Amino acid sequence: MSKQKNLKLGWSALLVGVLLVGCAQTNQAPVETRTGFGRTTTVDPATLPGAENAGKPGYYTVKPGDTLIRIGLEHGQSWKDIARWSNLENPNAIEVGQVVRVVPPGAAPGEGRPSTSPTTTTASSSPVQGTALPPAGATSTPAPPPAPAAAPSADAAGLGLIWPASGTVIGTFNETTNKGVDIAGKAGDPVVAAAAGKVIYVGEVRGYGQLIIIQHSKDYLTAYGHNQKLLVKDDQNVKKGQNIAEMGSTDTDRVKLHFELRRQGKPIDPLRYLPKR
Repeated sequence: MSKQKNLKLGWSALLVGVLLVGCAQTNQAPVETRTGFGRTTTVDPATLPGAENAGKPGYYTVKPGDTLIRIGLEHGQSWKDIARWSNLENPNAIEVGQVVRVVPPGAAPGEGRPSTSPTTTTASSSPVQGTALPPAGATSTPAPPPAPAAAPSADAAGLGLIWPASGTVIGTFNETTNKGVDIAGKAGDPVVAAAAGKVIYVGEVRGYGQLIIIQHSKDYLTAYGHNQKLLVKDDQNVKKGQNIAEMGSTDTDRVKLHFELRRQGKPIDPLRYLPKR
């Protein structure tokens, strides 16, 4: 009798286990783990802010390790602008899987910033201004092709960059492991603005240490990393050659300045734009 009772209890436990597993598989929603500020939670990606814009041009889906500062640097935008465009109540609490806007609301999809070029008239709408129409019955002669545009100068931004530090270059640009150049020096050596502009970030960023980012135009910005002391403030206008920091070794293995030049968020080789030494 005891044997039959144990067998019956065993089958009952097995049946309950199967039912529980079936319910869990049937009711389980798609989930994604997110982390931040010491916590890890599991959420449905569809409930995250901006989820309806995932994958659309002009939007970015937050990945593990991202900060709003780094997202702004990678897209050539101020983190404050991204926070405003994305209606972020707390810019310090973005979540993995959240979608933020990285272009202004007025910009066309795929553009980093609104176009300022004048609107042109297509050939099908009206003749080009200053071109006379041929008289009736005359054989028209094809117009000569337009002259090719002049090649861009070495400094396409027109910034006239200067060296941000006087030391020797110990690390060069390669797009993968180094998105700028590294300049050697001693702790406390002056770091200067490579061009006039507006400071859009001052603070600590993982991988950059004490960092300054300066916006020079609608397309170009420069970044100055690993400083030991920062001498400017957020939103401050600076002049070319102005002291902005003291060289240091924050978040790196030696004293150096890490200097980046970015066009619409994409890093480009600063040595192509800095004057020859």
